[in-house]
Amino acid sequence: MMTRISPPGVRPTDARFSSGPTKKRPGWNLQALDGALLGRSHRSKPGKAKLKEAIDRTRTILGVPTDFKIAIVPASDTGAVEMALWSMLGARPVDVFAWESFGEEWVTDAAEQLKLIDCRIHVGRPYGVLPDLSLARATADIVFTQNGTTSGVKIPNFDWIPADREGITFNDATSAAFAQPIVWSKCDVVTFSWQKVLGGEAAHGMLILSPRAVARLEDYVPPRPLPKIFRMTKKGKLDQELFEGATINTPSLLATEDYIDALKWAERIGGLAALQARANANTHVLTEWAARTPWVDFLVRDSSIRSNTSVCLEVVDPRVTSLPEAGQAEFAKKLAEVLEKEGVALDAASYRSAPPGLRIWCGATIEQSDVQSLTPWLDWAFDTCLALLKIPG
Repeated sequence: MMTRISPPGVRPTDARFSSGPTKKRPGWNLQALDGALLGRSHRSKPGKAKLKEAIDRTRTILGVPTDFKIAIVPASDTGAVEMALWSMLGARPVDVFAWESFGEEWVTDAAEQLKLIDCRIHVGRPYGVLPDLSLARATADIVFTQNGTTSGVKIPNFDWIPADREGITFNDATSAAFAQPIVWSKCDVVTFSWQKVLGGEAAHGMLILSPRAVARLEDYVPPRPLPKIFRMTKKGKLDQELFEGATINTPSLLATEDYIDALKWAERIGGLAALQARANANTHVLTEWAARTPWVDFLVRDSSIRSNTSVCLEVVDPRVTSLPEAGQAEFAKKLAEVLEKEGVALDAASYRSAPPGLRIWCGATIEQSDVQSLTPWLDWAFDTCLALLKIPG
C-alpha cells in the first residue's frame, strides 16, 4: 500500500486548471463557433462588424468609459503591452513595478531595450510580495501588472496611483480583467488577452487607451523606429480605424467568434459582477481548504494581495521543506505529475521560473464544484508523493 489514505471517490468533472489558455466557458462546444465568418476578409464589411462587435461587447462588460478607445491587436497581451510601451515611454520619467515573471519582462523593455532615462525599477522580492507601491511618482509614467499570473500576487487597490498624476499609467491586466475591479480613472493604458478569465483562444491582445494616452500618442514622437505592428498613429493623429475593428494585421475570425461567444456567456450569467463572484467563490474554496490543511499554504501570505485567478500554492510540510532545494522542486514536480496522471488536475504545476508548488486557475470559467472536488485529490496526491519519495510520515 503506497498511501495512507484511499483515493477520493469524486473527481472534478473538468480537470483543466491551467492558467492560460484556460478552460472554456461552461457548456462550450464547437457549435458555439457556427457563426464564425470563415473564408472572408477581416477588412470586409461583415468582417469589420465582427471585430467591432467584440470591441463593443468588451466595453459593455468591463464598463469601459465611452471616451476610452479599444483595439484588437497582434501578439496577445505581450503585443498590446509592448505596443504601448514602445510608442509612449520616454516622454517622462518612468516607474516600473514588477512582482512576477511577465512584469519583469516590462522591466527588461524599459531598462535594457528602450534604455530610458530616469527609469526607476521596483521589483517585489521574494516571490509572493509586492514592491513598495508608495514609491510611485506623480510626475512619472507608471508601469505595473495588476495581477501577477506567475506569482499569484495582485494589487490590493488603485489608491496608490496619484490622483493628480502628470504621467500616464500602463496596467497589464491580462489575468485580472473580468475577475478583478479596474478603476478606469487611475488607468490610461489597459491590456489583456482573450485566453485568461473568459477562456478564449490565444494570439490576440486587447489595448484600451484613455484620452490622456491618446494625447501622448499624438503629442510625443519616440526617438526610435517603430515596426508596423506598433504604429497607432497616422500623420500625427490616432488611427481611429484601428479602434473600430480595422486591425493592423490579419486576425483569426474563428478566435474572434469564440471571444464573442464568451462575452455573450458573460452577459447571460449577469455580467462583470457575476464573473468576479465566480472567481471569488472558487478561490474561497481553496482558502478554506488551505486553512485546515497543514501541508500547504498560499505562496502569497497576505490575503489582501492574493489573486482570485492564478492561485499559487506551496508545500510547507517540514518533511518536504527540510529537503535540499532540488528535492523540494522534485517533490512539487511529482505532485503535479500525480494529479495529471490521475486526470484530476491538468497543468497544475507552478510557472517554470516561480518557486516550486502548484498553481490552480480559479477564473470565472471554472466551476466551484470542480474546485471542491479537487481539494481531496490534492491531499491524496501529497500523501502519495511522500510515499514515492520515501519521506517518513
